[in-house]
This record gives sequence, structure tokens and C-alpha cells, in this order.
Amino acid sequence: MSAETVPRARFDQPRAGFAAAGTVLRAGAPELVGVDPVPVGRALGVVRGFTGGAAPLFPGAVTLMAHDGVVVGHEAVGWAVRHADGGSELPVDERVPAALDTIFDLASISKLFTSIVVVRQAELGRVGIERPVAEYLPEFAAAGKGAITVRQLLTHTSGLAAWLPLWSGWPDRDSRIKAVMDVAPTSAPGANYLYSDLNLITLGVLVERVSGMPLDALVRETITEPLGLVDTGYNPPPEKLDRIAATEFQASPPRGVVRGSVHDENAWSLGGVAGHAGVFSTARELAVLGQAILNGGAYGGRRILSEESVTGMLTNLTPEFPGNAHGLGFELDTRWYMGALSAPRTAGHTGFTGTTMVLDPASRSIALLLTNRVHPSRDRGSINPARRAVASGLAEALAVGPVRGRSAWRGDPGGTLTTKALPDGPKVLRFSAFTDLDAGESVAVQEFDGSGWRDLRVLTGAGTRAWERIELPMTGTAARWVRSGVGANGARGGYVDAIEVVAGRRVLLDGERGTGEVTASGWRPVDR
Repeated sequence: MSAETVPRARFDQPRAGFAAAGTVLRAGAPELVGVDPVPVGRALGVVRGFTGGAAPLFPGAVTLMAHDGVVVGHEAVGWAVRHADGGSELPVDERVPAALDTIFDLASISKLFTSIVVVRQAELGRVGIERPVAEYLPEFAAAGKGAITVRQLLTHTSGLAAWLPLWSGWPDRDSRIKAVMDVAPTSAPGANYLYSDLNLITLGVLVERVSGMPLDALVRETITEPLGLVDTGYNPPPEKLDRIAATEFQASPPRGVVRGSVHDENAWSLGGVAGHAGVFSTARELAVLGQAILNGGAYGGRRILSEESVTGMLTNLTPEFPGNAHGLGFELDTRWYMGALSAPRTAGHTGFTGTTMVLDPASRSIALLLTNRVHPSRDRGSINPARRAVASGLAEALAVGPVRGRSAWRGDPGGTLTTKALPDGPKVLRFSAFTDLDAGESVAVQEFDGSGWRDLRVLTGAGTRAWERIELPMTGTAARWVRSGVGANGARGGYVDAIEVVAGRRVLLDGERGTGEVTASGWRPVDR
């Protein structure tokens, strides 16, 4: 099948369930799976631009975008190693360029590996997700923590503090682990959402206790070996050092430019293997794990989790904390880095070293950005614009098409779409709307009542990534749609289609017939 005959992949028709378990990643042109190459290329260009100049946002990066198992964008830019110390740059001929197979310190994306191991241990009957952690780690009950459950650790609702300076406050691994077991909670379990490294450090200890195996061996047995991942794991061997991206220059502790050893000081002080950090990987291998999740827990004929377990990881278990949607390990619907791919089941995680993973089950899509943004210093500023650019670029490459006829309308900020003059009296305005709007953005549906425009309804929020048929009573002599606000997180915007106005059985306006039914200023037609 040629690219010309492939229908556009749709953003506005989310699919339930998982991709086929047999879906495996393969290279291919975007057009072959209905993906518009222009937004993909634009997103890659944004990442490229952030690595340029004397003070880049990050020295190097590898970006990977995939849809329906096809890798539609995969690019390495910049430098895996650029600096000799905290400020001095290496001569160009001594730098190490980023490559497609560069190995990055994933930082907190490691938490997903631990979470998968926990869920797998639950499948094996060794852990109960709803059971108290102290059933498996009796020492964890200290300081009033006896009621905290495994689920609360996985969803960051345990009440534990975000962090402890384990590497500097305690002398060895045993005392550092004991400090986590002994720590007093900052709030009652389930009372608040607070992202905490201590949650995942505890879970790493828990799975070691119930399985009798170290965490790195569990990750190998549960994830990397079944998926055929050879560059993913803790404490990469010295022979792979020339492929590893450097991270920070650290004077305290006195580690110099960190390369090949975990950046996170606490994970380093725990021997490089911890529940919250320590995993290294390439973009391609991390994408394989992502595809296994999109497939419902299977890849290449091997299953690492059941579909039921993956569903639990992609279901919001913290609805009482709006803005902090969380499944068993995965963050959900987090627009500040998921951009326009964000949706109720969109899952992912970020890492402090500059890593990002976004999985969108609704469109069977993966967006990854791996950078070494802490090289040589963590003070470069936020890379969230780059994170959103990658996810939103892939989203923009998928079509929001009309629900009826040949085209729909998409509103730009400040734009208006106005019907022709209508007779006075009672009537009904019907239209289809697709809204994917950031905070502060809206589409106001208004009527003219003879003296001015008044709101009939104001559309806000991200909706469900599907068209909604809306019916509003009106009496005015015209209707219009006004797009307002400019969002910061790359949402797709507001769309209107299939406009009708009826009075009883009389059709006063049918937007799909003829021309001249509406006047557009700042609204653009969008074709199939």
C-alpha cells in the first residue's frame, strides 16, 4: 500500500483496549501509518534547536516517536559528553556525539521498572497491592506507618516525605535503608498526594524481601530478559562507557563528571541499585518497554504482565487529587510534559537527568525524549518546553478530522466563527465540538440577542478526545463561536463541525450544504 492510499491516523477517535500483543517496533516512513511528517519534523527541529549555541538547554538528546508500532521519528543530536568539568568545555575533537544507541541515565523513570516488578510480584501472589507494607517489612511499621499500603506507595499517597539526604546523613547502605524504614510520615496515609523517592526505595526493599532476589536481578528477570533488552539495567559495565551520556559534575560528593554511574546521590550511595533511580537505557529499548505496555503487557511473543495488571497501571487511582492522576506507578494525564498527547489514560514519567516517556494508548503512540540536561550542571533551567514539543508534535501529526462532510473548523486564539443572520424566535442550535484546551483557554458559544452577544455555553478542558454533539436552545438572530486564551501546554485547541439551526421541522441552517452559511475570522477549515 502506498503512502497516498493510507488514511490519516486519527487523534479524535480514541481506541479502547490495547494494541495487538504481536505489535513490535519497526522503522518506517510516517506516511505509511497515516502520520503527517511535517509536525514530526518540526518537533525534531525544536529539540535540535535546544542543543545549539553556547549555552544550550541540554548538550545532547535522542528523540523517538512511534505510532502503531512504526518508529516515525528517531534522531540523535548534540553531545553525549561536552564538558571536562563544571564549566570547561572539551575541545570539539574530544567530545562524544550523541548517537541513536547512546545510553542515558533514566533517573526517576527507573520508578516504572520498580513498579512493574511490584505488580508482577502481586501476580505471583507474593504481594497484595491493598495490603499494609508492614506485612512484608515489619520494620516499616515504625513511627506510625503500620497502615500504609503497597498501593499508597505506588500512587504517592503514603504520607512519606519526598526525600532524605541518605548519601550524606548516614554512613552505609544498611543505615540508609534503616533511615527509610524509621522515617515518620508527614501526613496520614491517603490524606495527600506527595511525590516521594522514599515510596519507591521502600518498594525496592519490599520486592527483594518477598522474592529473595536483589532488585537488579528482578528487573532483569521480569523486564529486560523477556523483552530482549541488552542495554537496559543498573550499573552498566565498563565496556559500554563510550556509549553512555555524561551527567553532572559533582564536587559534593567529590565524583567529578559523572558518567556510567547513577547521577542520583542516594541511589549511588545505595550501590547504584535502588527503587527510585539507577536504571540506564537507550531510547530504542525504552520504546520496546513502552510498546509492551501499549500491547497490554506483551511484546515479541513474551508476556511481562497480564492485561489486567497493565489496566491497573493505566487507571487513575487518585481521583481525589485533581492534577495528580496516578496509576500503579505511572503518572497519567500530565499535560505539562505530555502536551497534546495528554488524555485520561496517557501514561508516562520523567527523570531529573532530563528524560521523558509518554505512552498514549488512545492512539497507540510513544513519545520519548532522552537528554543529559544536568551535564555539567543541574542549573540549566526547565526542559519542559522540549518535552511538550515532542509529545505535541506527534499529536499534531495525527488528524482531527470532520465528523460529517468534507471539513470542520479549527479556531485560532481570538478567532470567531459566525452564522448567517437567523430569524428571531425560538430555535435549536446543534453542532459537534472537539475540545482539547489548556487551562485559560475556552470556546464560547454565543447568540446575538439584539443588543449584544451573550454566552449560551463555554467549552473548556480537554474532554475525552472525542467529538461531542451539542444541542442548545436559542432565540437570537445569530450564533458564533469565540476562541479565547493561549495555553502553555500544547493542547490541540477547539474544533466545530456539522452546524445546524432548526425551528421545529424547519431547517434554518445546515453547515454541510452549500457555502456562505458561516463567516470565519481566525477559524480555519480542516479537511479529512
